[in-house]
Amino acid sequence: MELAEACGVQLAAYRPRPPASGAHGMAPPGGLDESGCWHCDVDGSSVASLGSEALTGYETLDAPPHYDFYANTQVFGRLRRCRPSLFQLHANAEVDSRPPLYEETRAEPMRDDSSEEDEEEEEQKEPPAEPTRFGWVQGVMIRCMLNIWGVILYLRLPWITAQAGIGLTWVIILLSSCITGITGLSTSAISTNGKVKRGGTYFLISRSLGPELGGSIGLIFAFANAVAVAMHTVGFAETVSDLMGEHGAVMVDRINDIRIIGIITVTCLLGISMAGMAWESKAQVLFFLVIMVSFVSYIVGTIIPASPQKQAKGLFGYKAEIFATNFVPGWRGPEGTFFGMFSIFFPSATGILAGANISGDLKNPTVAIPRGTLMAIFWTTISYLIISATIGACVLRDASGRLNDTLSPPSAGQDCAGLACGYGWDFTECIVNNTCSYGISNYYQSMSLVSAFGPLITAGIFGATLSSALACLVSAPKVFQCLCQDNLYPLIGIFGKGYGKNEEPLRGYLLTYVIAACFILIAELNTIAPIISNFFLCSYSLINFSCFHASITNSPGWRPSFRFYSKWLSLLGSVICVVIMFLLTWWAALIAFGVVFFLLGYTLYKKPAVNWGSSVQASCYNRALSQCVGLNHVEDHVKNYRPQCLVLTGPPSSRPALVDLATSFTKDLSLMICGNVVTAPPSASGVDKASSGSHVSWLNQRKVRSFYRGVLAAELRSGVNVLLQGAGLGRMKPNVLLMGFKEDRCSETPQDAHDYIATLHDAFDLQYGVCILRLKEGLDVSPSSQSHAAVSSEAEPQCSSLFQKKQGKKSMDVYWLSDDGGLTLLLPYLLTRRRRWARCKVRVFVGGDAAQREAQRDEVLALIKKFRLGFHDVEVLPDLYQNPRPASVHQFENMVSRFRLDPNPKQDSGSGPPRQQEEPWMITDQDLERNKAKSLRQIRLHEVLQDYSRDAALIVITMPVGMRGVCPNTLYLAWLDFLSHDLRPPVLLVRGNQENVLTFYCQ
Repeated sequence: MELAEACGVQLAAYRPRPPASGAHGMAPPGGLDESGCWHCDVDGSSVASLGSEALTGYETLDAPPHYDFYANTQVFGRLRRCRPSLFQLHANAEVDSRPPLYEETRAEPMRDDSSEEDEEEEEQKEPPAEPTRFGWVQGVMIRCMLNIWGVILYLRLPWITAQAGIGLTWVIILLSSCITGITGLSTSAISTNGKVKRGGTYFLISRSLGPELGGSIGLIFAFANAVAVAMHTVGFAETVSDLMGEHGAVMVDRINDIRIIGIITVTCLLGISMAGMAWESKAQVLFFLVIMVSFVSYIVGTIIPASPQKQAKGLFGYKAEIFATNFVPGWRGPEGTFFGMFSIFFPSATGILAGANISGDLKNPTVAIPRGTLMAIFWTTISYLIISATIGACVLRDASGRLNDTLSPPSAGQDCAGLACGYGWDFTECIVNNTCSYGISNYYQSMSLVSAFGPLITAGIFGATLSSALACLVSAPKVFQCLCQDNLYPLIGIFGKGYGKNEEPLRGYLLTYVIAACFILIAELNTIAPIISNFFLCSYSLINFSCFHASITNSPGWRPSFRFYSKWLSLLGSVICVVIMFLLTWWAALIAFGVVFFLLGYTLYKKPAVNWGSSVQASCYNRALSQCVGLNHVEDHVKNYRPQCLVLTGPPSSRPALVDLATSFTKDLSLMICGNVVTAPPSASGVDKASSGSHVSWLNQRKVRSFYRGVLAAELRSGVNVLLQGAGLGRMKPNVLLMGFKEDRCSETPQDAHDYIATLHDAFDLQYGVCILRLKEGLDVSPSSQSHAAVSSEAEPQCSSLFQKKQGKKSMDVYWLSDDGGLTLLLPYLLTRRRRWARCKVRVFVGGDAAQREAQRDEVLALIKKFRLGFHDVEVLPDLYQNPRPASVHQFENMVSRFRLDPNPKQDSGSGPPRQQEEPWMITDQDLERNKAKSLRQIRLHEVLQDYSRDAALIVITMPVGMRGVCPNTLYLAWLDFLSHDLRPPVLLVRGNQENVLTFYCQ
């Protein structure tokens, strides 16, 4: 039956569509197999077709892109779609290749990594309880701001302003904020490189750098947070003890009072934490409001006129003279240096990871962590700048506090020192004798003095210390729980157990409480603060380094959606953190690094069996490419997937476009092998031609990092098979076959066309991805003894190809018509990372319905956004399912006519087997009939390419797959030929091996 006579066949009937009931958990027609997957019953066909019961060979198994193919999310009671395997798509028809279209998710709770953006979570009869989730304001910004604001803000910032002056204090503040800001940018980049689960800082570092550094810093960070609980609690207890002392209330003595108050306080905080994140969050909001009220009271106090009592203590309101005097430094005492003041102020800037540490309790960590952390750094920096400037413009450095130190009129201007003389006060005596008790150089409670209502500042101190202690008390167990669940270290696994709907680490809370209580008994801030600050700085340094390392390795899996970071800024931040560690307390820095190296050595020695796709593993793979060591220990992970290309070039010099295209994917970072099949009988001359060094010289002259492998074989297919199975070493082996299109299909024998497609099937059988490049000017991969064996003793001339030229602001059109695991999207992304293609705009085309065009576009755009590829232009093509024009159909029929089998051959009686068995490349009427719909689809797709991509720089299209035994090889080759012929742009036909090469998960 001729295609032109197929008036009754409508391509719209073959549009892939899921059964309407499948999304709601009901079964489509068919039944469950032993694996728990649904099979759709199609009467009389081993090839599933949801559009018709006719035996058409049009596999709707070849499913369009869908979220379920990449998600780990399991929704309660819903059937989940399964991507068909490569074997199911091209296997022999005699094998039952019906795919598992749906996978039942039985009565299982939703996994922790389920996303709030998953629109497919339908209402169920008894859905599991939804855990508490927080947005970026309450969950990250407020939490970070509370952790940054602390005792230093209230009790040390005025004194630092007096010592360094307003100008240098601003430098100290901005330098500290610059360091934390760089760390915040690095944290934002890491947290947006996939979905973040619980574990906070440990999770971010371990999944970026690997278990070696991640495990060591995770344990240190958890311990530092536990000790920080004690530090903040002791600060609160000291303030309470001082207030009690002012009113003559003493329980035992000052040290023991601090211990008693501290233990009672941390016990109350433990109760709030164990009550759940909802209660802890409410307490944080209360503390935040208290601090805000104290700030308002302080600002109002700078505006209202000062009373004589406050003037005696140095407060005179906003005065230009006071601002000018306090703007310059006034160093005093042994600590009176710039770095001395910096070392005292910098711990107040730590706390930016408080939001990231509860990543498992955030609604959308990839949005909340960057936005909340950076906003917290911005607003706290503004508050520090405002407070230092206002208090420096209102309060003198020195004042006596005595009301009788007013300047009497007879002695006005005589022997009076200081700015107070101009305001009617004489503080000369205390200034000369250095006995002044007030002023910002002497009185730590200057903010209480300035405040309109002093007790509000005390309340702010309570809020700042308690909120910081509570944040650390929550952060430490959550980080430690994730570390314990990964089983990197022995004897700590019991603390990984979670309780309740939110998996609360109750055992971790108790452990943190015990550690905090032990350090509270010390009751000395100066003893525990240096080590804590250095451990936090060590974490910041490693976060910055992990961001730099992931960027410098150029791993394809490093695709953070947060773009406002720089790898060199991250490296600078890492170095600065290390330098500051030694500037603050050199012995504490040595202790911190000693612990890190000890834990690092233990992890390297034990080699935990984890595979997180870290940047360290990616760089190890890159080192293996150049050093050829440890190849069997390289970890495979979807995050680190990069095309390792076997390029079927013949002599590489005769296929420069193929070589340059492969180099764009692999340049200096992954494996590339140029394969050359010399088709000749076994002989010494043939071996010499296959192993000639001139090919390697040409590659070196072109500065292409590639291995060369030549083989001698009787035919192309057998030679390519040898290359497919024998190329590589250990885990360093190719996973993508790149070859040129068979342009001489019409001039060579049908046997050659048959063998060419058989080569593709061999690659599919070996789980290779396949890419075919077709250029308008022609690119022939057909082997001839002369072309494959031509060897010159001289260096062959270098010629430029399309892939060595700058493309400018053109478009790169990607037709993502079938889901092959993401290789169709990954290759254009890798090209855009090259300078020559960086300015090209990537347009993604998918098939769809006209009635649901916008909804389908948004769905595909959301999926691509999860991959973090940076592609924003998606277009749905409803006309893809229209029938092609008759002229195009006739053109296709003429193309396959030379391979048609005569239905009425003249054969003598007693002849041998049928002609098709002798010539399997011949196409019968039955073959055309059963593949009619798919043939029309390729014809129509060619018309769409002509309409939409005429002016593109490159067309990347998902290559159709012909089922072996159902679709003759010559018909399959005709599909590829017609699909890509007469197109001005280069066409790259891509088919992955149906395994994911893209992921939207951190791990």
